[in-house]
Amino acid sequence: MQKQCLECGDKIVGRIDKKFCNDACRNAYNNRVNKDSKNLIRNINNRLRKNYRILESLNPGQKTTASRGRLIEAGFDFNYFTSIYTTKAGKVYYFVYDQGYLPIEGDYYALVKRES
Repeated sequence: MQKQCLECGDKIVGRIDKKFCNDACRNAYNNRVNKDSKNLIRNINNRLRKNYRILESLNPGQKTTASRGRLIEAGFDFNYFTSIYTTKAGKVYYFVYDQGYLPIEGDYYALVKRES
């Protein structure tokens, strides 16, 4: 019984558990299978990625502060975050992966990085 490439259907030569005839077919197959099937998912992931890059650029160390205006000017969207952490004291941190922000007095935010 001859095995066939999952992408192009060509005959596979080599190991018994091989699924693709070459790297190009393997990449094409995986790109097709793993691509986001809906624009909604892709758009949300893009916004999360952009928010993460903004927080990371404004907070190169572990802690800093930034104004709401500066975040908005950079294109930050406060509607998109990955998790919320509430401290015992009741402070609510919003996180985009390991980059977080805490609303503080005025129109300022404390920017933090969660330790691994």
